[in-house]
Amino acid sequence: MPDFELSADGSLTLDYGRRQFVVGFDEQLKPYVTDAAGKRLKNLPKPGVNDDQELAPAAYRRFAGLKKDVRSVAGDAIHRLEQAMVDRRRWSAADFARLLVGHPLLWHIVRRLVWGTYDPSGRLTGTLRVAEDRSFADVNDDALPLPQDALVGVVHPLELGDDLAAWAEVFADYEILQPFRQLDRETYEPDPKLIAEIEAAKVPTGAVIGLERRGWRRGTPQDAGWQYWIERDVPGGRIVTISFDPGIVIGHPDFAEEQTLMMPGLDDLDPITASEILRDLKDITR
Repeated sequence: MPDFELSADGSLTLDYGRRQFVVGFDEQLKPYVTDAAGKRLKNLPKPGVNDDQELAPAAYRRFAGLKKDVRSVAGDAIHRLEQAMVDRRRWSAADFARLLVGHPLLWHIVRRLVWGTYDPSGRLTGTLRVAEDRSFADVNDDALPLPQDALVGVVHPLELGDDLAAWAEVFADYEILQPFRQLDRETYEPDPKLIAEIEAAKVPTGAVIGLERRGWRRGTPQDAGWQYWIERDVPGGRIVTISFDPGIVIGHPDFAEEQTLMMPGLDDLDPITASEILRDLKDITR
């Protein structure tokens, strides 16, 4: 992930000569500007006659280029962190501090998530957030040193238990907006009624194909180029497969407008994996 020549605190100063503006980033990594008084502006002002005739135009072009460049990586960066939560990816404490907290751009979204510390077996041992000064705080807002031997990952809401409401209150108090749904994420159990609803739905073929953006992949084409299932890797080296009918034709995805899904058994999956699969399928049947 490039740092886009941002300063260590993740900002960029645009020098107009007599005026300066500071670039910050919101929860979607969209850049914005503030003036010298810290007031957030709707847009970066165009250079005026009283601005430096070399510095101001260069700064204006710099901001335009930054918006374009960051836009090209922002969505992927956010998606990768959300997928890290779903797949339960872990970082060492050192890598977490260096690659995520210490990254000038990524830290703008890292500080908007609840993180967990885990032991080698995968058991959650604590939760934390990254404060504005890059220190760590627990759910009671007390300073929290990060053990050097800790494994760190984005916490899934099903792991938080009674702390879910407490963390939601902390983020509400600080008016912290999240880059993706974490604390207010929909969670599901493999309830027979819900599964029956999904199987009874007529799902647009485009929506089934759209699951590829969430880590699913379509099955190997069969006779005449028909595809009859979609699958995804899940923790533990396993693959979950969802069949659909009548199928998708390679090169002609609109040949069949709708699909009917056929669910596999989910009872042998861990609660997080089962919930995420049901969430994906529930979303495309609405």
